[in-house]
Amino acid sequence: MAKPAVKPKDESVSAGSKPPAKSPSPGDNSASAEQLKSYYRDMLLIRRFEERAGQLYGMGLIGGFCHLYIGQEAVVVGMQSTIEAKDSIITSYRDHGHMLAAGMDPKGVMAELTGRSTGYSKGKGGSMHMFSREKNFYGGHGIVGAQVPIGTGLAFVHKYNGAKNVSLTYFGDGSANQGQVYEAMNMAALWKLPVVYIIENNRYGMGTSVERASATTELYRHGEAFSIPGERVDGMDVLAVRTAGEKAVEYARSGKGPYILEMQTYRYRGHSMSDPAKYRTKEEVDKYRNERDPIDHVRKILLDEKKTDEAALKAVDAEIRKIVNDAAEYAQHSPEPDPSELWTDVLVEA
Repeated sequence: MAKPAVKPKDESVSAGSKPPAKSPSPGDNSASAEQLKSYYRDMLLIRRFEERAGQLYGMGLIGGFCHLYIGQEAVVVGMQSTIEAKDSIITSYRDHGHMLAAGMDPKGVMAELTGRSTGYSKGKGGSMHMFSREKNFYGGHGIVGAQVPIGTGLAFVHKYNGAKNVSLTYFGDGSANQGQVYEAMNMAALWKLPVVYIIENNRYGMGTSVERASATTELYRHGEAFSIPGERVDGMDVLAVRTAGEKAVEYARSGKGPYILEMQTYRYRGHSMSDPAKYRTKEEVDKYRNERDPIDHVRKILLDEKKTDEAALKAVDAEIRKIVNDAAEYAQHSPEPDPSELWTDVLVEA
């Protein structure tokens, strides 16, 4: 098998000897006013929902672990815009944003976070373990890297059934070096499975920087041994994500096999709600907030190009706040699971 061609200056890797295409950069992709408004609304919904989840956690209404997606919204919103309804989605424990982007009801998501019977997993899964077969969202998974073999299996199902669907399999830089990740990649390449591996590189696996944890910090090159093409993407720019996502999804859907996208992004909050995040400076966090925020980026495009006005954006914000407030109220007034639920959903007989 030919060695993959590598062009570090383009920050991409392509299978075989074909030169890699240049990675998309911010502004390379255009979008209509309606598309931009949709991206803005979806990212704002995730942001406001996560902020409210953080408040409920502080009030003691959410137990266990709670990992917020604040700052990374452009990744899942951009990728979601590239797929079809029957495509599969699976991710790790930082999953609330993925659920909302997939179209899951904010009320059901918040109810699950607060452990209520009206939640997506009847209040038994909590923050890290809920799913929706209706939306082809196969979880939140609490074990680091465990979703990658499952996502690869979902791609196998699509191919086995002759469906032209893909599996979007998300994982973070903290799980990028897991052995099961490489085993899954090997099988995906061997059988040309339609899976797009999306590495959400937010620079820190818990409190350890990627430079201290990975011998190779170019995570998009992790599939080289299996001739899996990959590229690095500005994960703070929803249009750059969409451009790269369209390319990767088309590659996988056409039967060519897996593709890797390393999304360079950043989480504003700690690893989880119990993390004081003292391993990074306030200046570093403020720089991303003030200069790279994905929502502010789209907002600026909308206003600068006169595709909307301040009044319209304020109306969107008001709409989103009502949705989130209604979800929080619904969750707090929903019943807790009956004790008998301890014995349900434990085993499936097939």
